[in-house]
Amino acid sequence: MAHTPINHPARPIYRAIGGLTGLYLVVFGVLGIIASAGNEVLAQDDTKVLGQGTNLGFSLLCVLLGLVVLVGTALGRNIDVAINQWLAYALMVIGLGALAFIRTDANIFNVNVVTVIVVLSASLVLLMAGMYGKVGTDEEAEAFQKARLVL
Repeated sequence: MAHTPINHPARPIYRAIGGLTGLYLVVFGVLGIIASAGNEVLAQDDTKVLGQGTNLGFSLLCVLLGLVVLVGTALGRNIDVAINQWLAYALMVIGLGALAFIRTDANIFNVNVVTVIVVLSASLVLLMAGMYGKVGTDEEAEAFQKARLVL
């Protein structure tokens, strides 16, 4: 039994929101690559893009994750749901890990508090898009509704 809504009426909106989140990650990553060009991959300097601390490594990671989200959004067929949910969890781990090491030498992604807030917000948006974007048959949707009404 699924624990997320199936055929939610607003699923196209959630899918678009997930795609926009992926687009933001790509744009941030590309701007970060441009701003940190010539620096070391995991440099710990004062490079900032859109108010967020970054370095070449974190920028490349953001581009990669954003492209994965965009490809999942383009493919649809619940592939985007799985990608959005798993990448949301990965971004939560990255954000919380970055927060734990923000003022230490272990801050390998050169993040600041604003970066952590944006990464955690993006993860929550992707999680929401993944939870409400599931498509299924009418029978699956009806079974979900019946199970929901019983609870």
